[in-house]
Parts: sequence; structure tokens; C-alpha cells
Amino acid sequence: MINKLLSVKRTLAMRRWFYFVGDSSCITLAIYVAFLLRFDWKIPGAYNLLLYIPSILLIKLLVFWFFNLHNMSWTHTGPHEVVTITKANIVGSALVFLVIHVFNPAQFFTGFPRSIFVADFVLCVFFITGFRLLKRLYLHYTKGSFAFGKQTLIVGAGDAGVLLVKDMRHQNETTWAPLGFVDDDPGKQGIDVCGLRVLGKTNDIPELVEKLKIESILVAIPSAPSKVIQHIMEEIRKTPVRDIRVVPGVKRILEGTVTVSDIKEIAIEDILGREEATVDTESIRKMLSGKVLLVTGAGGSIGSEVVRQMIKYEPRKVVALDIDETDLFNLQQELIQKSGGENVVPVVADVGDWTKIQRIFEAFSPGIVLNAAAYKHVPMMESYPEEAVRVNVLGTMNLLNASIKYHVERFVMISTDKAINPSSVMGATKRTAEELVRFYNSKNHARFISVRFGNVVGSRGSVIPIFQKQIVSGGPVTVTHKDMKRYFMSIPEAVILVLQAAASGTGGEIFLLDMGEPVRILTVAEEMIRLHGLAPDKDIPIIFTGMRPGEKLYEDLMTPLEKSEQTAHPKIFKAINDTIKTDIIKQVALLEKAAVEGDKPRIIAILKEIIPAYNPQLHP
Repeated sequence: MINKLLSVKRTLAMRRWFYFVGDSSCITLAIYVAFLLRFDWKIPGAYNLLLYIPSILLIKLLVFWFFNLHNMSWTHTGPHEVVTITKANIVGSALVFLVIHVFNPAQFFTGFPRSIFVADFVLCVFFITGFRLLKRLYLHYTKGSFAFGKQTLIVGAGDAGVLLVKDMRHQNETTWAPLGFVDDDPGKQGIDVCGLRVLGKTNDIPELVEKLKIESILVAIPSAPSKVIQHIMEEIRKTPVRDIRVVPGVKRILEGTVTVSDIKEIAIEDILGREEATVDTESIRKMLSGKVLLVTGAGGSIGSEVVRQMIKYEPRKVVALDIDETDLFNLQQELIQKSGGENVVPVVADVGDWTKIQRIFEAFSPGIVLNAAAYKHVPMMESYPEEAVRVNVLGTMNLLNASIKYHVERFVMISTDKAINPSSVMGATKRTAEELVRFYNSKNHARFISVRFGNVVGSRGSVIPIFQKQIVSGGPVTVTHKDMKRYFMSIPEAVILVLQAAASGTGGEIFLLDMGEPVRILTVAEEMIRLHGLAPDKDIPIIFTGMRPGEKLYEDLMTPLEKSEQTAHPKIFKAINDTIKTDIIKQVALLEKAAVEGDKPRIIAILKEIIPAYNPQLHP
């Protein structure tokens, strides 16, 4: 350890000595050249530079030390450093002028033309800056020429593309060798960006691939809508290039942290193309920081992401509850590896077990409860409606009762678009749970809310992982109906918007997340097949299996009785409905009795009474 510290000190001392010698040379050269320029390269004998230079060096080096120029990064000199160098030279030149022309003790210095001060200032800034840029220039011309790697075309000459190329040069990247950009901005055509030419527009991709023998394409337009990404993919598909990758989203661009390691293979969520949501992180931090949080369904796709995002806001503890011990174990191991996971407590329990839920609330006293526990597989719940009732309805009611008994300040339930005009048991039970949340909110002073949204990309049991497995195994890809459409958003986006809604909710609201435009499931299947370099129906067959029990062609986000109201966040809305079902507890008691008895027809009938819009015969 001592040797390491001594080594660091020696390195710092050497760097400071190096800067001292270099800056001294630059200062001396600047004043000498200033005199040469002023007197047409013949300095009169009356001016004794050997008398001036030591004093000028002393003044300027002291000023440079004050401005900390000796500690500047050797390899990262940029605009900020140039401004600092300029300020230091302004102060230095002003002090030299005062000493020579105003505070000249005993006329020690012979005055000289003031134009020399101006020339000296400009030259000194130029020489000092150039001295500090030498290493960057060396790295650029010796290691930044991209002599190795795949011949690469970058789509997008904006901030993301610029940051990407800069990091490639800094990291001496050898995987990709960028030859230029394409960008649809007319003002960028033909210009040089980071030493690479903008070679054309996205329509020119096929021609450029053939002409330049492109092997890889990097898409660096993170904020592009789905139509733009789809157009780019259509152009790329006209080429033999199969190595297609993308850079991260807008948040990373704004932070200026895009690096080569962020490049990933293009996936279906990139083609679906949703701009990353930005939220008021301070309001979320205020809600979560220092609190005990309980997340149910914590091992699932949504619940696990809720835990991941919550721990960023420094809660006192996150109780991660799930009935599946394997999912909980995997989540715990992931968090331990990434962040230590000290404040995450895994708990194996069933939300339908009232006695166990009471013990958990008594042991941990959570301040905020987020309920992501649910049975969500539509056809499966048609076969087992008693289980959908037990978890989706009775499990939610257990958590609500415990939240009131143990004085929880906020309760948030994850709901689904399938709860609207439901045609399935799963949708009807989730709609019943929404009504329960509204009823319980009206009976206490806590904040109980629901957040409703559609499909998330990549959740377990959803179409995208199923399609992925089918494609990898050679097909066929099974689609229920050629006209079926669904809303899609990424899991991280859904979760951060849920947290934002939770932070802004006052109680009783059903929040709706803006899901964008619905997408045909057939289109998703076709795009995923193309992403694997295959042709739909030619390489991988697509077959239509017909709609299953409980499924609908289209999903809604509001009931006919609800009205939409915009919140402060552009991607979060409120469903306005003042009617509260005052008899819902009695109805749920009847529903529980039917579920315990396994009386499926009775379960359907009671759900129909609770949710009149429920139409189990809607599907063919």
C-alpha cells in the first residue's frame, strides 16, 4: 500500500514537473514570437528579453498554478479546459502589464509597445492549449484511425453517433471500423462529424453497403419513432448485412455516457420504438427513500423490475415477496452481484394466505405496498377460475386489509388492460381488484391506487418470448389471429411510470399509462423472424391457431363509464369514475365461497354481477 502511494506521488510530481517545463517553454516562445512579429523579425537591441522573460515566467507560472493548470487531464483536454487556459492567460497578461507599465520599480523595465501584450496573450493561449492537446492528437492519428475491425456504417450523426465514435477512439476500438454516417438531416449531408463523413441518407444504405463492403451497421438514433426504425430496417434488409446493433436510449445520451460497451444487438423492442420516459426522480425519491417497501410478485417480470428500480432510491428495506422460491433466489443472487442486496429481504409467501400476510406486515411494518402478484395467463385461468379469484381478488383484499390494519401510507396495485370490458376470468378478476382498491381507499386516509397498462415486452408467458423460442427451434410461429392487436411497452418504462404515478397519486385513482399505438401480433412475429435473418413464411412458417377462450382481438384502456384526464406527466392519465361499489365486500364474500367450492359456473355468474361489462362469450 505504501509503495502504491509513493508510486502515485512520483507520478504526480513527474506530471507537474513536465507541465512546468512545457508551460515555461510555451510562455518563453510566446513572448519571443510576439516581439519578432511586432518588429518584423528584427528585435531592437534596446529590448533585453533576458531581463523580461524570468519575470514574465514567474508571474504567469504562479497564475497557472492558481488556476490549477498543472492538474489538467493529459488525454481529455476539451472546451472547458481551453476556457480555463484562456482565463489564466487573461489574468497573467494583465499582471505582467501592471508590473511592467504601472508598478515598474525604479524603472527596472523598459516599456515596450502594448501590441506585444495582445500578441503574447493570443500566442500563449495557442501554445499552452496546443501543448495540452498533443497527446489527444497523437492518440487520434495513431490509434483512432479504425484500421481494424468490421467495416461499419453508423446510422445517425447526432449526439449518440458522436459520443459513440468518440468512445471508440478513446477505447482504441478494434471490433468495428466506422467508415462514415448516414443521416436523413439535409443539413448534415457531406459534412465531417468526428472525422467521419456523412455519406448519404438512410435510403442510400443498400448502395453504400455494396460500395464500401459494409459488414456491420450501428443504429444510433435512440429517440427515433417506430416508423423510422422500421424504414431503416427495410433498407438494411435489402443488403446482406446481418450484424445490426443499436445504442442505448435518450437518458444515456443526455447524461453523455454512451460507450462502446452499451452497443447491443437489435431486438424487437427497438423496432417497436418507444422513446424512453423521463420522470420526476425527486418525487419518487421522496416517496421511497428511508422507507420499508413491500413488493408482492417480486419474482415476476414486473415485480423484479420494481425491486431493481426501488433500491436505486435508497429505501431502508425492500421486502420481496413471492410464492416461487426459485424466482426469489435468482433475484436475490442478481442483486447481491450487482449492488450487494443488503437491504432486500426475500420472503416466500402466498398473498392468498391471510395469516401469513398478517405476520409479514407485523414483522416488517411496510410503509408502501406495491402489489404485482397475479395470475395473468388468460387461457389457463379460464380452466382454473377459482385460482384467479384466490390470488387476483382475495390476495389483493388480504393485502388491502393488512395495509389498513398496519397503517400503510401508500398501496399500489398493478392492473392490466384486460380488465376493461373483460372477456376472460383473468380480466374480470383484475377489474374486481381495481374496484376493491377504490372501495378501501374511500374507507381510510391512506393513498390506495391502481395503475393499468398493456403488454410489456419480454414478460414471461407473453408472445415475444414464445415467438423467440419458436424461431430458434425452426418454427412454426403460432399466431392466434391475423388481425389481433396489442399495446406494448418495455418493462423498465412501465415500472418507472408506475412509480411516478404512485408518487403523484392522492388516493382512489386508476392511472392509465400511455401505451402508444397498438401493434398487430402478426407484425411482431414477422419482424422477429426478420431480425434472425430469415424470411417469414419462407424460412419460418407462420400458422394461425384461432383465438383461445377469454381472448379478444383488441384491448381497451378505459371502460365506457370512465373518462380520461391528463396528469402532469404526458404518459400518465387518470380514468375518472366517481361510482364506488359499496356492496363489493358482500359480493367478494360470495365469490370466495364459490371459489372454495370450485363452482366454476357460480364464479362466472358472480364476476358478471360485480363487473357487468364482463362478457365471457365475447370470443368466438
